[in-house]
Amino acid sequence: MSCVFCAVVAGDAPAVRVFEDDEYLAFLDIRPFTRGHTLVIPKQHSVDLTDTPAATLAGMVTIGQRIAQAARASGLHANGNNLVINDGRAAFQSVFHIHLHVVPRRDGDRLSFAKGLLLRRDPDREATGTILRTALAGSGS
Repeated sequence: MSCVFCAVVAGDAPAVRVFEDDEYLAFLDIRPFTRGHTLVIPKQHSVDLTDTPAATLAGMVTIGQRIAQAARASGLHANGNNLVINDGRAAFQSVFHIHLHVVPRRDGDRLSFAKGLLLRRDPDREATGTILRTALAGSGS
C-alpha cells in the first residue's frame, strides 16, 4: 500500500486514533505542532481539493470542529485552534491523501503559521477578481 494514510485506515500502520466512524478517521499527528495536533481524513482515498467531493470536505470540517471543541473543553486547555488543509505540494502538502489538521492553540504558545510570510499587494485586484469569477462560472459552482 503506497499511501500511508490508507495503511492507517486499514490497520496496517500504527496510529493513535481519536475518532472513527464508517467514513472518517481522526488520529494524532506523528510530528505534532502542539499537543493534541490531530489529522482528520476520509477513509475513501482522495488526493487533494481537486478530487475530494464537497460533502466529504464538509464532513471533515464537522469532525474537526468537534475535535477543536474537545481540545478546548478537555485537559488540553486549548484557547483556540487552527484548522488547516494543505492543498498540493506548493501549499506544503506532504502526504497526498486529503487531510485536515486540527492544531490546538494555547495563549502564548508562540507557534506562528504566518512566520516569515511577506505582505504582498495584488497590483490588479479587479483583474484577479475577474479571473476567479470567470473560473467559478465555468465550473458550475
